[in-house]
Amino acid sequence: MLDNLRNHTDPDSFFTEDESAMDAESASSGSGGRRSFDQVTGTTPQQRFALALMLLVMVGLLGFLLLVMAGKMVPSFLF
Repeated sequence: MLDNLRNHTDPDSFFTEDESAMDAESASSGSGGRRSFDQVTGTTPQQRFALALMLLVMVGLLGFLLLVMAGKMVPSFLF
């Protein structure tokens, strides 16, 4: 384990290993282009809209509940 310690401290070998690993990784990835969100998730535009709408409602509801729990806002329908 400690026999190759000097080889690991050589800064030139460190960078050449990283470059060769990056080259091998990019070659195995295939096309290498950027994929859009619908390609990654496999969703249709209507499904993405529904997800965005649900996310908006959840953020609003959680923010409202946080303000009520912190006492910064008191809803009028409770009293």
